Amino acid sequence: METFVGIGSRLKQERKRLGYSQVKFAKAAGSSKNSQYNYEKGERSPTADYLEAIAALGADVLYIVTGTRTPMPADSLSPEENQVVIDYRTVPSDDQAAIRRVASALAQTLPPPEEEEDEDLDEQEEQGEAITTRPEI
Repeated sequence: METFVGIGSRLKQERKRLGYSQVKFAKAAGSSKNSQYNYEKGERSPTADYLEAIAALGADVLYIVTGTRTPMPADSLSPEENQVVIDYRTVPSDDQAAIRRVASALAQTLPPPEEEEDEDLDEQEEQGEAITTRPEI
């Protein structure tokens, strides 16, 4: 049962966006793979220390906790990205809608980031494999 509604699934999304397996993400965050699994399943709430550690890895902690993405400062755009925004804002709204559809379609055709050989515990569970590690208390 997912007690921490949404946090687990958003945490998993962020981990995958950053290209980490559960094991590698847990290790980089100073946590165990069982804790990572339980966080992503919504069975445990991540600690402040854990959230601080994953923020240092590039995770959007505001998004994980609230579901709202952290706004990007305007100066974080490259000159090329900034030009795309400028161009987008100069075209009619119908063309803007077409640009959004094209960008969305292109993004969906990209392969997911390569993950290392480590399988995620939730994927093992979905495949009916036994999880041989003891849950943390």
